[in-house]
Amino acid sequence: MSEAPAAARLKLKAQIFLGNEIAMGPGKADLLEAIDRTGSISAAGRELGMSYRRTWLLVDTMNRCWREPLVATTLGGSKGGGATVTPFGREILSQYRDLENRILAGAEAEAGQTLLSALHS
Repeated sequence: MSEAPAAARLKLKAQIFLGNEIAMGPGKADLLEAIDRTGSISAAGRELGMSYRRTWLLVDTMNRCWREPLVATTLGGSKGGGATVTPFGREILSQYRDLENRILAGAEAEAGQTLLSALHS
């Protein structure tokens, strides 16, 4: 019995580096959106299935890489702490998502389809 041929697909991923650090990529963009929805870094991490430590490390990396913080935090107290995506963070997220859409459109264009059609069937 022979296996069915694997489906051909093209996957492109945009990552923006500062030195060796990933300043923005798909996971960090998803995290920013989750922080915006939940108002909390830890709740965003839970929503995305990330550990508390991993979530905080990603936020720290983003905040260090960009000229302004992408996420602002408030300390806990009687009302608890929280986090917000800064206006600069929203702009970076919007620009990144636009870049992703442009890359996807390019992948779906003739050149991407030509490459896929050249794969072994």
